[in-house]
Amino acid sequence: DFNNMLQVILGNASLALLELPPGSPLNENIAEIEKAARRSADLTRQLLTFARKQAITPRALDLNQVIAGMLKLLSRLIGENISLTWLPSPNLWSVNIDPSQIDQIMANLCVNARDVITGAGRISIETHNVTLDNTYSASHPDCLPGDYVRLSVSDSGHGMDGETLEHIFEPFFTTKEVGHGTGLGLATVFGIVKQNRGLINVYSEPNQGTTFKLYFPRGEDLVPTAAETIHAVETGTETVLLVEDEELILKLGKRILAQHGYNVLTASLPERALEIAAQHPGPIHLLITDVVMPGMNGKALREQLKTTRKEMKFLFMSGYTADIIAHHGVLDEGVEFIQKPFTIQSLTEKVRMVLQQETKKSSNGK
Repeated sequence: DFNNMLQVILGNASLALLELPPGSPLNENIAEIEKAARRSADLTRQLLTFARKQAITPRALDLNQVIAGMLKLLSRLIGENISLTWLPSPNLWSVNIDPSQIDQIMANLCVNARDVITGAGRISIETHNVTLDNTYSASHPDCLPGDYVRLSVSDSGHGMDGETLEHIFEPFFTTKEVGHGTGLGLATVFGIVKQNRGLINVYSEPNQGTTFKLYFPRGEDLVPTAAETIHAVETGTETVLLVEDEELILKLGKRILAQHGYNVLTASLPERALEIAAQHPGPIHLLITDVVMPGMNGKALREQLKTTRKEMKFLFMSGYTADIIAHHGVLDEGVEFIQKPFTIQSLTEKVRMVLQQETKKSSNGK
């Protein structure tokens, strides 16, 4: 319910900003509403991550490549007074993880390190291949023996004592002043590591800095493939069937998609969506449906429509936690999903991506 309310606030504020003339005195006020809604959505997402109920789509990644692409952003986050050292290990094994989760890990760890450094300092990021044996596993009950990729983030900050170390992964625990942190940064990192069957160790002493070591299970070897480019075109002319039982979100989604060129059919119940699909004379290129609705759910609706609309693509959306919409928080391969609350850009980009994938498959005769 909270995600649905945020969706209405965020979506309508964003539409208002697009429709207001430049220089309008309302621009600044509505921009603040949009900013607050985004921060609230981020807070909710962090809580879901800590609870390991954020829906994720893992894929094989080279951590060296992903982190190298983040270095400029991380340098801006930590400031000019802190030096950033990057020490990638050659021939690093791949890991299976959602790329957005690496972004969250690195941003949280680097910002946390920045905040414990007074004046000039340094942050080091390293990667290594490691094999953890039975002896290590015996002293770390959460660890299964095997091959892992270790990601280490070290800082030259003021360090932590033993009592603080015992609490750092608890949600809302923070040593910062009131108003300077939610206490969810390290809890988020902990949740991500555990959701991906990894482990995390922390080494710190007062005035000696801190090192976080994150271990992710080795994934399947990366297979080089030709780059697939999807152009960032957010408009289209296709017909979209939008199914959502929350009336305000249904209206919002229709406005966003119609403004981006789509022909939008709407239904507030799955049963009505089936009627529309049966009566509509032309093609329906995409179904966007909420997952949890009264009566029939989104998955059952998709299964019924697949029998009569074989060329239709599907995009699920939900404000529910991942245990409701996915198996252990991991989406099935080939299932396209967008988490509420979403922005105008994230929705239109996702719709375009799904439709372009369909175009590519059709052109290949599949």
